[in-house]
Amino acid sequence: MHIQTDGHTTFNPAYSHQAVDLQDSQQQERQCSSDRMGLLLLLTSSLLSSYFHPGIVVDAQRSFAIRNIVLSLEPSTNVTRDTNVTVRCKAIVSSSGSEVLSREYTIYKDSQKVYTKNSSTSEDLLYPLPGARVSNTGKYRCKINIEGKERTSEATKLTVTGLSKPVLHLNKYVVNEEEEVTASCTAPGETGSIFFYFYEDSKEILEDRVNSNQLEAKFRFSSIGHHTINCAYAVLIIPDSFKSEQSNMITVSVKELSITPVLEIFSQSRVYEGDQLNISCTIRNSVNSSVHITHNLYLSHGTKLLSSGETKVNHSMVALAKDPVDFECRLEMGHVDKVTTKMVSVTELFSAPTLTMSPAEVFQKEYMTLTCKSENYASERITREELSYTLKPPDIPLTSMKPGVFSGKALQFDFNYTCVAQAKGIMKHSDTLTVYPKVSVSIPKISVVGKAVLGQPFRILCQSDTGSFPINYTLIRDYEQLSTTTVKLPPQEALFTVTISRPDEISKYMCRAKNNHREALLSKRLNATVIVPLTDPTLTVLPHIPEISEGDHLYLICGTKGSPPVTFKWYRDGNKQPLFTTTTDKNNTHYQVSHLSKEHSGTYYCEAVNHANIVVRSEKVTIEVRMALWKKAVIGGVCLVVVSMLVVACVLYFKSKRGRETYSPPATRGPYV
Repeated sequence: MHIQTDGHTTFNPAYSHQAVDLQDSQQQERQCSSDRMGLLLLLTSSLLSSYFHPGIVVDAQRSFAIRNIVLSLEPSTNVTRDTNVTVRCKAIVSSSGSEVLSREYTIYKDSQKVYTKNSSTSEDLLYPLPGARVSNTGKYRCKINIEGKERTSEATKLTVTGLSKPVLHLNKYVVNEEEEVTASCTAPGETGSIFFYFYEDSKEILEDRVNSNQLEAKFRFSSIGHHTINCAYAVLIIPDSFKSEQSNMITVSVKELSITPVLEIFSQSRVYEGDQLNISCTIRNSVNSSVHITHNLYLSHGTKLLSSGETKVNHSMVALAKDPVDFECRLEMGHVDKVTTKMVSVTELFSAPTLTMSPAEVFQKEYMTLTCKSENYASERITREELSYTLKPPDIPLTSMKPGVFSGKALQFDFNYTCVAQAKGIMKHSDTLTVYPKVSVSIPKISVVGKAVLGQPFRILCQSDTGSFPINYTLIRDYEQLSTTTVKLPPQEALFTVTISRPDEISKYMCRAKNNHREALLSKRLNATVIVPLTDPTLTVLPHIPEISEGDHLYLICGTKGSPPVTFKWYRDGNKQPLFTTTTDKNNTHYQVSHLSKEHSGTYYCEAVNHANIVVRSEKVTIEVRMALWKKAVIGGVCLVVVSMLVVACVLYFKSKRGRETYSPPATRGPYV
């Protein structure tokens, strides 16, 4: 068995494995050796017959390579309008066979596919652009595809210059105000995306974008007379655009319609407030009956529309002497407006009232008077007695004393009042008057800011809990005025600086507060602790210095004069840090040193300070710790014993020496004969 692939014949691996298995078995090899040889001959015969059989021969796969692809523009990359341009795509392909490979060409302009063609020849691809236009401007690329292999050329830019002159056509050259004109602007021979522009008397009136070379527009003229119309266009080549020259000029004559609005106001020669005005808005029409126009009339006074209709509008109203505003009669005919205006001068019947208060400042629950009055009035039409005045809101607790005068107590909170003057049906309001009742100052409180130190300046605060500003505060000592200050705003405070020489002087200070015409209020006497600075520091030593011995308990007593609490510190010369620190509510205290020794000898002193922050120091005391009495006794006893022993030794010595001197030894005897 064989498998034919890509024009070659190969053996099946299954049969190869079977042959290996036969060789591994010696017993089967002896029995089937002749059969194996026959099988080999059969396979060889099959291979030879398969190779030389004419119907089964397969050619090998052909190989190729796309070596290069180039895009060129003929006759040039920069051409003028109407030039015949050819886009040439040349591909260089290497192949192992003699036959030409089938290929697919694609032309792109600015990344957009514009042309595709299949070819079975090696000739260049030609893409014609007959009569090139500005819209053909762009970057061109060519891509080739052969059996799935692709290659793209570099981009080449084509620039086409020159645009045709636009042509303008109008359907009418003479029109009435209301008539519509149809204009057509054409860009001969141009293609692509085109912007069209229409101009009236050199001012642009319309812009639109289309994908054709012609735009039709309709418009009306805003005024009568002669108007010059022209157009232009621009070809859009992203991101640029190329604009044409101006088209031909066409003059249009706009005729005025013989129809106008008429405004009539029926009144007396001199109009006063309250007089009746009758106003009419109509049409004077002399246009030909063959012309049908829809009319709309609008009668307005300033920004207020009074009435409207088709052919005639009437309106009646009472004249008011406000700021002079024109009456307007407006005629609308489609897109045409015609306007006529008139102004009516109205004489004021009486002036707007003014509302005043007396006194200018009022405190809560104090009496006040509000006066409402119109300064001017038309005496030829009304008398002053005909003017009536009222206050708003009407439920306020004020009594009318006479026309325009109202009296009563001020409220305890801010309140708005308005006065209304009225005569012959005309009402006028005054400006709003806001009354701000002031609050009387409360009894002031007097206190010390910080600490009051004897002999040093300190500050006294005078303050009331309630009261409208400004408030005058006065500091008093023994009922004698010392100083006055004015507090105008909440953050401000009434502060006074004083100095006292004795503690009892602080109770002599009081303060006074005033913010109205009433009598000033007096505070209580100042009650505060006065700090007396420390003086006369002393350091006392117990036991007395000559009696200080080893083993004793030493007491260093530090005392001073001044206001407690007092902080005491004990020092020993040579040490920067205190030996001991304590705070007490007394003017003296002690520091104890137990079981004295010779090492405790030295110079000692103490310091004291209170809230006056003035540090005082005692005199220095030198302490010498003496030897203990029992040590002295022991030393004396030892000395006596030693002396006694020395005396006894001396006595014994002298006695022994004297004894030797008085003793005489016997005479020496000679030898016996």
